[in-house]
Amino acid sequence: MPINDLARALALQREDLHRAIDAVLARGRLVHGPEHAAFERDLAACVGVAHAVGVASGTDALELALRAVRTDGRDVVVTVANAGGYASVAARRAGLRVRYCDVDPGTHLLDPAHLAGVLDAEVCAVVVTHLYGRLADVAAVRAVVEPWGAAVIEDCAQAFGAVRGGARGGVHAGSLGDAAAFSFSPTKNLGALGDGGAVTTDRADVAARVTRLRQYGWGEKYRIVDDGGRNSRLDEIQAAVLRYRMPLVAAGNARRREVIARYAAAAPASVRVLDAVGPEHAAHLAVVEADDAARLAAHLRTWGIMSEVHYPVPDHHQPAFLTEGRSPVSLPVTESLVGRVLSLPCFPELTDAEIERVCRALAAY
Repeated sequence: MPINDLARALALQREDLHRAIDAVLARGRLVHGPEHAAFERDLAACVGVAHAVGVASGTDALELALRAVRTDGRDVVVTVANAGGYASVAARRAGLRVRYCDVDPGTHLLDPAHLAGVLDAEVCAVVVTHLYGRLADVAAVRAVVEPWGAAVIEDCAQAFGAVRGGARGGVHAGSLGDAAAFSFSPTKNLGALGDGGAVTTDRADVAARVTRLRQYGWGEKYRIVDDGGRNSRLDEIQAAVLRYRMPLVAAGNARRREVIARYAAAAPASVRVLDAVGPEHAAHLAVVEADDAARLAAHLRTWGIMSEVHYPVPDHHQPAFLTEGRSPVSLPVTESLVGRVLSLPCFPELTDAEIERVCRALAAY
């Protein structure tokens, strides 16, 4: 049983996807055409912000958002070290230095209490990752950051559709910071048929700068007014696919939460399933903690169940980021999770029989 099986969704959606793609081919506009413009409008409306800017990937979205919110000489970005390295890579690509904050042991999300001790006048932005699909307490983060005048950027790659306070009147992932970055890579809750990303924001200045930076820094064609630009465009086919799939996400997220709830009900006391209760959790990943995650993974393999570690190497231990071979910081909670976390199969097309097999395997551990 795989962690994810994209072919199942593709088989169910094949005819609709062909219609969406054929409409693009018939028009002959392949980049920044009507589908792209409509997708940006749809995304902004869905998230509840004034602006959405499509780009080529989630990592580009993070980098361009960081470039757009930086307005002075400050050059430090604060983020967590347990979220796969994407914010670290984006910040370094933007020429910024990275400083790490430890995480809450219960949620694995950035800990606002620890954040206060790592902020200073050099920090230009804090990146808050809605890890595994759980909506972080961005308001608490902003309260800590505000006295320093730094921006807050949400990493929403795993949290599309997460909403706090009710689907109609609540606040969505992507609307809580100065800007937010989305990834639409194929495994995401809202996935394209390749790479894609977007920046959402209520700030007109940030949206305008990202719009310029995604296309060479042009203010108008062939006139570069912003340094640091690139070719980072979301193409028409991907925009059409994302427009078709966006209304399907709510039902998919609900099914993901159901999967995780069933795992939690079946797991023994020695395995903690991180809960995914309510619409503020998009349930992107079904993550468990165990004293020996490798042993649990081996047990699951005997049942024919695949698992994966998200993420095995904390950012501050990544070889390319080390200074003189030594980690420059100690993050006790982050480091304690290494070797304890494991992700189980979690996608909307899992069958009830497959979910039950995982439940039986957990109960037998």
